[in-house]
Amino acid sequence: MPIHTIIFDLDDTLLWDKKSIQTAFEKTCYYASTKYNIKPEELEAAVRLHARKLYESYETYEYTVSIGINPFEGLWGTFDDSSESFQLMKKIVPTYRKDAWTNGLKAIGIDDVALGAELGERFVEERKNSPFVYEDTYKVLDDLKGKYQLVLLTNGAPSLQNLKLKITPEIKSYFDHIIISGDFGVGKPDASLFEYMMEKANIQPNQGIMVGDNLNTDILGSARVGMKNVWINREGKSNDSKVTPTFEVKSLTEFKELLKNL
Repeated sequence: MPIHTIIFDLDDTLLWDKKSIQTAFEKTCYYASTKYNIKPEELEAAVRLHARKLYESYETYEYTVSIGINPFEGLWGTFDDSSESFQLMKKIVPTYRKDAWTNGLKAIGIDDVALGAELGERFVEERKNSPFVYEDTYKVLDDLKGKYQLVLLTNGAPSLQNLKLKITPEIKSYFDHIIISGDFGVGKPDASLFEYMMEKANIQPNQGIMVGDNLNTDILGSARVGMKNVWINREGKSNDSKVTPTFEVKSLTEFKELLKNL
């Protein structure tokens, strides 16, 4: 049976989320360097470290892992979602942002709680103002739209993922279905999310193909339901995991060429 549905991951598959986060860090840390004689890259490293430590200490951590929300999304998300766990995160994140930046400053010798709080809020705005997509994202989606059913399957909080789509408004229009793990209750690689997606898209596993950058979510999850998958490995990483993708490509453009032969 031929493939007629393509399921795309969002972050670091269509959106260049790593670059967006990196840019927000660079701009926020540069601002801090105008207040104190510090090296921006040292502050960034310290904040990333302390953000992870704090994030893992909260009672919401296991839930965020199950939904697929990383510490740096916690640094700019509002989590204005309806579930009890998201409401708890909503209460935590303002303090989390302030403490992550304040602790990062302390780690490099700056004890300034007020600046830590200011940087925490500045980072949010810098991330919102730094949406990046890969250079071939729109061209590939243009070529596929109308020829295939397109599904967006993304891990994360609905409020945050929808915000990403709002600040890159062109993407949403390409998709017949948009499914966010936080709406469902569990994230990739859980097979139940893929089964739910297939039900919504009205497909069998052999009618779809999953495209994503993450071996442990996109590739593993689709493999669990018997669906072919494509690992987008732009950085040429070695695969040291036990997860074996059906196909591996270096870009969306290369995937589009691969698709011609499937």
